Parts: sequence; structure tokens; C-alpha cells
Amino acid sequence: MAILSKEEAQAILKKVLSYAKADACEVSLNGSDGGNIRYARNAVSTAGQIVVMSLGVSATFGKKTGTATINEFDDASLQKVVKRAEELAMLAPENPEYMPPLGPQTFAESLTYNANTAAMTPETRADMVSKSLGVSKAGGLEAAGFLENSTRFSSIMNSKGLFAYNKSTNVSFSVTMRNKQGTGSGYVDQDFNNLSKMDTLALTKIAASKANGSAGAKAIEPGKYTVILEPLAASDMLGNMFRGFDARSADEGRSFMSKKGGGTRLGEQLFSENVNIYSDPLNPEIPGSTWSGDGLPVTRTQWVQNGVVKNLSYSRYWASQKNVQPLPFSRSLVMEGGNQSLEDLIKSTEKGILVTRFWYIRMVDPQSLLLTGLTRDGTFYIENGEIKFPIKNFRFNESPVIMLNNVEALGKPVRTGSGLIPPMKIRDFTFSSLSDAI
Repeated sequence: MAILSKEEAQAILKKVLSYAKADACEVSLNGSDGGNIRYARNAVSTAGQIVVMSLGVSATFGKKTGTATINEFDDASLQKVVKRAEELAMLAPENPEYMPPLGPQTFAESLTYNANTAAMTPETRADMVSKSLGVSKAGGLEAAGFLENSTRFSSIMNSKGLFAYNKSTNVSFSVTMRNKQGTGSGYVDQDFNNLSKMDTLALTKIAASKANGSAGAKAIEPGKYTVILEPLAASDMLGNMFRGFDARSADEGRSFMSKKGGGTRLGEQLFSENVNIYSDPLNPEIPGSTWSGDGLPVTRTQWVQNGVVKNLSYSRYWASQKNVQPLPFSRSLVMEGGNQSLEDLIKSTEKGILVTRFWYIRMVDPQSLLLTGLTRDGTFYIENGEIKFPIKNFRFNESPVIMLNNVEALGKPVRTGSGLIPPMKIRDFTFSSLSDAI
């Protein structure tokens, strides 16, 4: 019962709303059905299947809202959860930022569901993991990984006539490979809506190559270097920046988009001219829901064009305060790139460093977006267009804002982490100290 059709979800939501006595009521109904396999030291440690469904009711009297949830769906339970939400609303303080419910909206049909992914079985997962383990055992390496798939639906309906429904699938895979001596490490992390795009064998071979190639790392001096960031490393840096495209944070002086003395940097040239970022829930490579959590339609939005910030995200409340139209943020983010491969970027580099990924990233200064963290799972020295040798990991201190001002070249975008992200060639990237971590 965890995955309901649009019609089945709509019927339950209508029934719940029929019990409501509040001035306004919104009901959400969500469910998921998925499985996973976890393995470590070349052996499966856990495997399971998880099926859940829940319903939430938000009842409002004036500006006082109460919320209650339940995972039972007989009529008596549905009446009980509505009554509980209304009781809580009467006890709640007024919400000064309360926004009345939206009326009916029109949403494009999403691309987030894939039947092959939804049809995955325990046997499918076991076969995919077996291929990964075959690589590690044949190469004398040790693997620790996680494979997970899920089918989900989400739906909302309110007393003003809004109804939205979305069904989606996802399969994700990550694996860390280490040599027996613990001196070399490799890592991959990938997810797709479409199972046919997930190749655990090929991905594990990449991690194995990193593990073997990173053994015997040499120490070189920290400093400013030209770096080639693989898409996963670039995504690690950009995730914090994407969260900064929030109008309220910028207006209130809490983000890198804030101007000193007040106002925002909307319309300013903040990045190199070859930086273009947009979101599009209908992009077939990284599809997303076509409606936001509060029921607004989500469409293609240009966030950065030729280095200039073109839009900020506005919640309904903040849009009402600023007398603008609300603009929801979408996770279907695309940073445009070129046609060069990662190998092409390496070949074009006289001296530099190749970074597989970053980890343990922490914020140093929100207003400049200065971040610190460590390289991990394969860091290599480049000379005359070739990878010469593995190097010890670095701690970095860098802002993605500055990083995107120092872009020398962008490769072909691939799906990873925060969206569709290209490999990047960046000059003057700051490494502050060495790390003995593998």
C-alpha cells in the first residue's frame, strides 16, 4: 500500500478534508518502498526492505496552526488525526508569518518516475553488489559500499482546492576501495532515477583504480595551485553556494549575496563569464518534482547567466513582504560546461593537482562563503599534462565564490551530488596544510 496512484492518494486526501472544521486545512500524504544492501571488508553486512506511508494534517484557525501525523488509514484514525491537529491549533500561538493556503495550481507532468527502477528486486541489488565485490576481490582490495533504491510518492491537498501529486524513483550507489595496507583509497558516489544508467561494475573499477593509484602518496608544500576538480569535488563545493540563492538570507545580511550596508548583490557579476547555472525539473538527466512543498509550480529558472546572478529564491511569505512574485528553489540544478573530458582538462595543465573529492567541509565565514575541508580518496600531482604521482591530502580554505571567479576551463557536465556539474579547471585554489589521512 505504500505507493499509491494519483487517484488513490486523491481519494484519501478528500476524505480527510471532509472531516476538517478549521478555517483552513492542508493534508499531505507520502509513501516509499525501497531496499538496500550494505557491505564492508568485502562482505555483505546488512540488507533490507523498507515500506512506509504517513499522513500529516495542518489545521489553522486564524493564524494559529496545529499539525498532527499518523500512519493508520481507517476512517476512525483519519478522523482522530484531524481532531488532534485542530486541538493543537487552538493551543498554538499565532504565527506572524502565516500565509493562507493556495488555490488550485497547474503543474507540468514530471519525469521523475522510471518503471525499471521501481521494479528492482532483492535479486537485482544482490547482482549489482556482486559485480562490485568481484572487482575488489580480484584486485586484492577491500570494499565498503552501500546500494539503495526507492520508489516514492508525495501528495498534498488543501481546503482551497489545491492538489498536487508526484511519483519518483531513485537508485544510489557509493563504494570506498582500499588496498590491504591501508595506504591507498578510492571512492565513487552516483545516483539516478533510471536504473539502466547505473553501472556498479564500471564505477567500482574507477574506485579501484583510485585506490591503487593513490598508494605511496608524496608530500608537497601547501599553497595556491591550479586544480582539476572532478565533478564530485566541484559538487562538494557548490552545494553550500546554491543554498545562498535565498532572497531572505541575502536581504537580512546573512549570506554571500548580501551587500555591506544593506541590499543584495542581485544583478552583479560575481563569477567568471563562463559560469551559467539554471534549474529545470524537466531536464531528463536530473528530473525533479514540478511543484514545491507549499504547492507552487516549479519551472526552469536561470540563477546565474554569464557570471551575473539573475534570480534569488523567494518564499511566499518573503515575496509578500517584498511585493514580488514567489520563486521556489529547485534541486534540479545544472551548471553548464563545455565538451572537454576530465582527461582533456588534465592534458591542458602544465602543473596542477587533481582532486577526486572533498569531505568534512565546514563553513568558516557565511558572508564570504569561505569553506574549509580536506581532500580525500585520490589526490594527484599533474605535470606537463600527465598525472605524475599521488600526493598526500590537503586541508583547503577556499570560497566557491572566489573559485568560480578563477575558472579557466569547464568540461562536460555529469550527474553528481548537487546536480549536473562539470569537471573544472581552477587557478589559485588555496591549500593551507597537509593531512596524513588517506
